[in-house]
Amino acid sequence: MMTTKRAMLLAVLVASTTGCLSSGGGNSAQESRAEPDTEAPRLERPAGVTITRTSFGIPHIEAPDFAGMGYGYGYVQAEDNLCLLAEDTLTVRGLRARYLGGEGRYSIPSNDAEASNVDADFFWRSVITDEAIEAFKSNSDPEVIAATKGYVDGYNQYLEEIRTGDHSGRHLACRNSDWLLPLTEDDMFRRYFRLAVLASSSVFVEGIATAQPPALGSVDAAAPDPDILGDMLESLDGALPFPLSRELNIGSNMYALSEEATRDGQSLLFGNPHFPWEKTERLYLAHLKVGDRAEIMGAALYGLPAVLIGFNEHFAWSHTVSTAYRFSFYELSLNPTDPTQYWYEGEWIDMTSQEIVVEALNPDGSVTEEVRTLYHSHYGPMLEYEVSGIPILSWSPLKAYTLRDANAENDRMLNQFFRWNQASSFDEFVELHGSVLGTPWVNTIATGPGKAAYYGDLTVVPHVTDELATSCATALSPVLGQVMPGLPILDGSRAACAWGSDEDAPAEGVFGRGNLPSLTRSDWVHNCNDSYWLTNPEQPLTGFASIIGDEGTARTLRTRLCITQVEERLDGSDGKPGELGFDMGNLQETVLGSQVMSERLARNAVLDAYCNPLTDVLNGLTQSGQGEACTALAAWDGTYNLDSRGGHIWREFWSRINPLPVDSPVKWLVPFVSTDPVNTPRMFNPLDPLVIQAFVSAVQAIQDAGVAFDAKLEDIQYSGVHGDSRIPVFGGESFEGAFTIASTGGSGLADNGGYPVLFGNSYIQTVTWDDDGNPVAEGFVTYSQSTDPASPYYRDMTEAYSNKEWIRFPYTEEEIRQDPAREVIRLARPATP
Repeated sequence: MMTTKRAMLLAVLVASTTGCLSSGGGNSAQESRAEPDTEAPRLERPAGVTITRTSFGIPHIEAPDFAGMGYGYGYVQAEDNLCLLAEDTLTVRGLRARYLGGEGRYSIPSNDAEASNVDADFFWRSVITDEAIEAFKSNSDPEVIAATKGYVDGYNQYLEEIRTGDHSGRHLACRNSDWLLPLTEDDMFRRYFRLAVLASSSVFVEGIATAQPPALGSVDAAAPDPDILGDMLESLDGALPFPLSRELNIGSNMYALSEEATRDGQSLLFGNPHFPWEKTERLYLAHLKVGDRAEIMGAALYGLPAVLIGFNEHFAWSHTVSTAYRFSFYELSLNPTDPTQYWYEGEWIDMTSQEIVVEALNPDGSVTEEVRTLYHSHYGPMLEYEVSGIPILSWSPLKAYTLRDANAENDRMLNQFFRWNQASSFDEFVELHGSVLGTPWVNTIATGPGKAAYYGDLTVVPHVTDELATSCATALSPVLGQVMPGLPILDGSRAACAWGSDEDAPAEGVFGRGNLPSLTRSDWVHNCNDSYWLTNPEQPLTGFASIIGDEGTARTLRTRLCITQVEERLDGSDGKPGELGFDMGNLQETVLGSQVMSERLARNAVLDAYCNPLTDVLNGLTQSGQGEACTALAAWDGTYNLDSRGGHIWREFWSRINPLPVDSPVKWLVPFVSTDPVNTPRMFNPLDPLVIQAFVSAVQAIQDAGVAFDAKLEDIQYSGVHGDSRIPVFGGESFEGAFTIASTGGSGLADNGGYPVLFGNSYIQTVTWDDDGNPVAEGFVTYSQSTDPASPYYRDMTEAYSNKEWIRFPYTEEEIRQDPAREVIRLARPATP
């Protein structure tokens, strides 16, 4: 087997003797989605591309231009994650069913969407049209276009090497598959579009792919009565799926700490997305240097040749998923004689139709076709939507629903990040945030050496004021407003109900920076996925449209812990030694400390009620195990560190009471008070029958799973993406108020006898600056850089993360040169004849 080191040395030798790596095949300007190219386009290799790998496989890519940078980026990402990127190419082309089987399933862990491969193909072909691709391309900066083309060439270069038999033993899951297709420029823009609509259209994959008009004269497709629907929704346990609730499936934590919050007056930044450990919403760490035009280091979602969260000598920044909605529904009144016509401004308007053919591979190897006609209004795609079998948005003979997606119209997204990557100062970074306004669905914090702490939710948000939402409300609006506060359903029959606009907005239909929340302070700002309201409790942000977020409402337990950890460090009540304020060491200790807010607020009350013989209120409800559970719970150190024992009892218990509303008097005896939002609600009530039953059920579940009550976390919680390698993982779940996140994605202990971590802490960076102004950064890619089990970078960072061995991210030339694992590959193209 050729090792990575030998392969790199061979590439250097080939480059130095021939001036190139290999020749390419024929070129095709545009592929047919149904009949994709199987030959790689001719490769245009930029000159002077150097890739230096340091420890843990971190690539440092240096090129004279953006095409070269993209080339190097595409090559190393393919080297590390070829099969995953190839599957995503099938997805965005709408070819999953053709190659992976019509009976297969498709899921987006980030937003909980799930559908058959066939439905996924219909969805993506319906929304990523040639027109959508062209809109993204036509407004993209030259740097975006150049890097995109370069990425395609770099990816295809590595693919050609695989096809010719190089890199033996690598990418066994796909290297001989017929779906290992070459990449095209359009594929890249399809991927960009897919990521843009991650928090909007793609939540409704199945609902858009299967939406069909009712047959004329249909009587069983009538729209549900709003009052009846309201009663049905109230009967549901728990919140509706992301993004139809404020408790998001994916999230992040982040702090920007300025001079008044740090020990030495130098700024600090912590960023930590909580994203899936599987599929292409993983994050990849790289260091990019483009001539004298840009130098930046940090992480990006797979397939984006830029840095989305990162740092350099001028600034550092991070993101968290915002609570703002990126879309609105429109209710259409239909022609009783034609359910594909809707009333708009006094006349019947025809929906546009799109006939799509999807091929599906059958188990016997045959291929069949399915044809569907999907419909769009002038707002966007038609859709149907249900939750737990309850039809919420139905296409009835008289009413139908359509969706307008602001990020499907956001052709500035790539420009935002590429311009940030080229910014030469902290002030320019902040200015670009509002002037480009292309950030799709995330809050941003930033700071720089000696600079303030900045926060902004300057994102792409439909311009739906509270007044517009009220004046254009439908009969369904108040019903859904109870469970989806802030998400508008507007009357689609009136032009007056179209999205508004601001003079300072870069495009029609969205809010400008003057109507979006931001804050700059000399101490600290944070976000942990609640709205902007308590970015810093000393200066609440208020007065913004409900579609952006809620104000004056209870914060999640994780947000309360996020705030509390900073406040306790600044006043010394956390008990940490030394001066008040943060430095790199105690910041890292805090963010990986695995504290749990629900434990802080409620464990003593539970122990007093259920585990004290004088006050035991369980009254024999447990068959056995109560005493052992109580002993272990009392001895638990209150964290989810690897050597902690008994914490799984708390998690199983809290998972069973989590669906209770946060302001329920059943749960908390002191309700939420907007004037004391960090400390309320409080005084947990363990005496309610529902809470008692939750504890009884948790004890029984642990017994049924055969797990000891005093088991160590390291013995039951592990990476769920490294096969049979049980790499222990610390951390807890967001719903219980854990700060350090390790999530199973909903599978409980009783289902598998352990907690396989499938998403949570992903890319982590802690950044400050030295006396010379150079960035000092440490962190992790928690699941490691590669998804290929044969790669040396498949599990190495995960093991370091498991041991809390912080990894230095080498940035300066000296740091890179001194790295003991340094390997260099130079890519060049031959001179023009």
